[in-house]
Amino acid sequence: MLSKPLRILMLAVVVIVLSVNLFTSVLVAQVADTTRVLSQDVLANLNASRIQINKLGMLTLGLWAVSNMAVNGALMTRSEGNAYYFQQMNVFWNVVNLGLAAAGYWGAVQEQPSAISLAETVQKQSSIESILLLNAGLDVAYMAGGAWMLEHSKTSADAERWRGYGQSLLLQGGFLLVFDVAMYVLHHAQGSPALEQILRSVQIGANPYGYSVALRLYF
Repeated sequence: MLSKPLRILMLAVVVIVLSVNLFTSVLVAQVADTTRVLSQDVLANLNASRIQINKLGMLTLGLWAVSNMAVNGALMTRSEGNAYYFQQMNVFWNVVNLGLAAAGYWGAVQEQPSAISLAETVQKQSSIESILLLNAGLDVAYMAGGAWMLEHSKTSADAERWRGYGQSLLLQGGFLLVFDVAMYVLHHAQGSPALEQILRSVQIGANPYGYSVALRLYF
């Protein structure tokens, strides 16, 4: 038979162990819940910023398209030679730009920042950055095509058309290159650091000795 003091001591140890385990479980749950709320808030803000950048970008592209169509369309009525073809290509090119801007803006309006999961956020962020880099490469190709047209105009029987179209491609490709690079810089600057903060914000795990909880707040 154990002595009474020893039984009391063992009972106290059991109570302490159970209390520590209960406290640890509650702490883990609270940390996880707090992290979830913080992450959701930061995630919603991140997506809201991405969507806002897209909206402003599409408005900028749409304004460029409309102004090009209006100005060059008006000038075409009293132009001739390579100037006419320059203005004609500007109008044609920006019909496409306007369609892309309208579709992009409509897509941005349909997104709900708070309804986008972390996995979707990572995918969207990676996708928009990749598309912008691809577009920048295409913009350089447009400008190279314009330079080739200018060179070809020197020996072509239809020199004025080639020269006008080449000048237009250089202008439109140059604008789009600046636009796409600026959009990439904005998206990358506001997206990548925030995603890294979310992914590093908490570490909760179990080991043979109990629970390990590491909460890192970067918000």
